[in-house]
Amino acid sequence: MVLWPGGAPVHERTGVGFDRQTQQATVTEVVSVSCASVNASSDTPTGDTSTAEGSSAQQQASGSCKKATIRVDTGKDKGRTFTEIIQPDQSRQLEQGEKVVVAYEPSAPKDLQYSVTDVNRRVPMTVLAIIFAVAVVVVGRLRGVMALVALAISFLLLNFFVLPAILQGSNPLVVAVVGSSAIMLIALYLCHGLSARTSVAVLGTLISLLLIGVLGSLFIDWAALTGNTDDNTGLIHGLYPSIDMSGLLLAGIIIGSLGVLDDVTVTQTSAVWELHEANPSMGWRGLYRAGIRIGRDHIASVVNTLVLAYAGAALPLLLLFSIAQSSVGTVANSELVAEEIVRTLVGSIGLVASVPVTTALAALVVSADRPTGTAPATVPPETTPAAASGATAAGPTQGRGGRGRRRKR
Repeated sequence: MVLWPGGAPVHERTGVGFDRQTQQATVTEVVSVSCASVNASSDTPTGDTSTAEGSSAQQQASGSCKKATIRVDTGKDKGRTFTEIIQPDQSRQLEQGEKVVVAYEPSAPKDLQYSVTDVNRRVPMTVLAIIFAVAVVVVGRLRGVMALVALAISFLLLNFFVLPAILQGSNPLVVAVVGSSAIMLIALYLCHGLSARTSVAVLGTLISLLLIGVLGSLFIDWAALTGNTDDNTGLIHGLYPSIDMSGLLLAGIIIGSLGVLDDVTVTQTSAVWELHEANPSMGWRGLYRAGIRIGRDHIASVVNTLVLAYAGAALPLLLLFSIAQSSVGTVANSELVAEEIVRTLVGSIGLVASVPVTTALAALVVSADRPTGTAPATVPPETTPAAASGATAAGPTQGRGGRGRRRKR
């Protein structure tokens, strides 16, 4: 509550990148026209069609372009139409009836105020989200519903607390730790209930998050990572110079590691609890040794998962380095890749550490639930003293269920 922001600070739109006014629109008509007739291209700059630039210019000069008429569907200019020329080498070719997103620049001439920036993907994304929700509820039932509720609350916390607090100038590390802790508490207790088992998973996750924060801060400073490596981060830094971009990088590492941490800590805690249920007489050392053997398999799979997830996200960048035939050392030394390496290794260290920490906590807590032992046998009222003494002489008292142990002769 101390860090709670009053909302993201306002700024004057720059019209660059994502910082643009956008509206929804529809492509109402697409007709083919000659590229030369609409002055969409000029002569080949070098005359060499073997180069990418020359081939593109030649194709535009002699090819057929498309003239699309787009109708604005939202905003104060709803119903207004404008035209846009689509050249033959453009990766996105508009089709009649297609829903698109258009950018609005009020300072431009009236004929150039609107331009198509992207395709409207709301329908397929909504359908995919519905399929995901149905699958979670069908398989997970009540737990699945609680997981979806926790997911919605997580997004609300990110949108209304973490992001505005960082934009207002709060320390990104503190905001990330506090926000991640709140998300963790809500998600774990909603999905797994209020119990000692869940509390152990919460404590193990929190300790691991703090370790990730300390290691991340240390190595981001040591490796001199600025966090300002692409157009988006550059735009953020330009709009809000007070934001600590390296701190923002650290906040991303912490939040990105949280989801996998939850999985590891809950799994380890459940494993120790089940081991205790199977053998209540096992002490905490035995529970820890058995649980850590399970954890080693979990470590191997989780670390591989995290590395592959980050590698997949950075795959286009890795392809560029491969095309340039750069050495491994050169690639790893560049800030773009170094960020991903630090992100992956720091997160993986936190995941690895969470296994012994959570296993030890779970073993200590669950081993306190000692078995109460077998209750002393009572002689039924109808049993005579002689029968009772005969039963005593014959062997040990029968345990629960009426089955006694027979001595080997």
